[in-house]
Amino acid sequence: TVHHNAYHADPYAQEFGIKIDEKLASVDARVLPAPWLKYHDTGREKNCLPRVGQWNMMNKKMVNGGMVTNWICINFSHHVPDQVARRFCDELAQMCYISGMIFNLEPVLPVHRARPDQVETALTTRNQHAMVQKRELDLLIAILPDDNGSLYGDLKRICETELGIVSQCCLTKHVFKMSKQYLANVALKINVKVGGRNTVLLDAISRRIPLVSDRPTIIFGADVTHPHPGEDSSPSIAAVVASQDWPEVTKYAGLVCAQAHRQELIEDLFKSWQDPVRGTVSGGMIKELLISFRRSTGHKPQRIIFYRDGVSEGQFYQVLLYELDAIRKACASLEPNYQPPVTFVVVQKRHHTRLFANNHNDQNSVDKSGNILPGTVVDSKICHPTEFDFYLCSHAGIKGTSRPAHYHVLWDENNFSADDLQSLTNNLCYTYARCTRSVSIVPPAYYAHLAAFRARFYTEPETSDSGSMTSGAAAAAAGRGGAAGPTGRSTRARAANAAVRPLPPLKEKVKRVMFYC
Repeated sequence: TVHHNAYHADPYAQEFGIKIDEKLASVDARVLPAPWLKYHDTGREKNCLPRVGQWNMMNKKMVNGGMVTNWICINFSHHVPDQVARRFCDELAQMCYISGMIFNLEPVLPVHRARPDQVETALTTRNQHAMVQKRELDLLIAILPDDNGSLYGDLKRICETELGIVSQCCLTKHVFKMSKQYLANVALKINVKVGGRNTVLLDAISRRIPLVSDRPTIIFGADVTHPHPGEDSSPSIAAVVASQDWPEVTKYAGLVCAQAHRQELIEDLFKSWQDPVRGTVSGGMIKELLISFRRSTGHKPQRIIFYRDGVSEGQFYQVLLYELDAIRKACASLEPNYQPPVTFVVVQKRHHTRLFANNHNDQNSVDKSGNILPGTVVDSKICHPTEFDFYLCSHAGIKGTSRPAHYHVLWDENNFSADDLQSLTNNLCYTYARCTRSVSIVPPAYYAHLAAFRARFYTEPETSDSGSMTSGAAAAAAGRGGAAGPTGRSTRARAANAAVRPLPPLKEKVKRVMFYC
């Protein structure tokens, strides 16, 4: 490409004295080995070593199968006949059962057909019918039209913030196909939504992960998603997830909150306020997740690893100062002098660095797509001269050029060696619950991204897709003291000053599991 662009003949490049080398910069890289994964002892294969970033569930059973006793199915697709919906549910229940879950093969109520515009009524009445039978629902399976508009978001909002039920949505096209691969993938999602574990690192079980296995360690993931450009009134959504099991570190509970438009710092990590009765009261996402970790493991975290996604280089230290301070305050609010050491790592995918194998024709140095092998790590030459950062391509490419993740350690009180942190990060990428592949960014950061994306459905629909407000919302905004422009479009001033409406709280039952998967 460089040769084709003929930069040497470009008059501007000549004018500025710029010379562009036709050879790419050569850097040293290592390929980290894939970790052994543990599955259930009753399966034919108890352990598994992934090959080139992938593996499958054949002959394996989930290491901890979740329990689904009471479940129902609602069919919102008029294209799917009742008998097809019933057969799909039978096949899915069977797949969950053979994958290692404790799954009742019969639903509590027969498959129910409902119209997409009556989602709230359908969900509420079916839930009430189950309650009448003294059967609290563990799972809802919903069959949706392929093109379902706001139905998916409405269903998730109602289930997770009003009814306290975890749900699994399936599209019409997949219901008709009913492929084994699809059913196996859906079973993976259902298992973690009901509190199971699909797999764990063998090294975690045998306590061999440096600086994680030796003492109770909690791993956080955090991300902030911002509204699309042009949506001037929508809040930004922050999500924080934290591991709830030790030494396995695979189950993550998630919390979400709305905050000021385009605000990158997570405001609700720690908060304190004056209560007329109790005096100064503290709370926030970190404190809640630390308490939840202690409740589920019986241990106080003695080490914190915090993976933070979505921060640009210009905001590194602003985010570090604010959020590290919030972590410290949250710990101190639980117990005086409780200050576990913190490692704060920023994860970036939005950069322009690409890595290529030296010899494309060498089958041992590329994957099937011709990309570098999963586990490739670079920590010299193209990294920061004095700070602790590295590029890690933890996934196998599928199409196009793989983009390695850039991990930048802004603070490290745990004194990780480069090898230990690179190895931990790479190994965690094999514990992602939704597929049997190693993923491109560390799962806690990925889960935080999914949780933030999910919570966008909980916000009240104030804007249309174009970003201009609907007339009713514009009038309401003007009534609340927000300035609605002459065209009904909210102004940036309102976005900055208006109080952010909090998200509806997640139900306790949902909060404890990986509902966002």
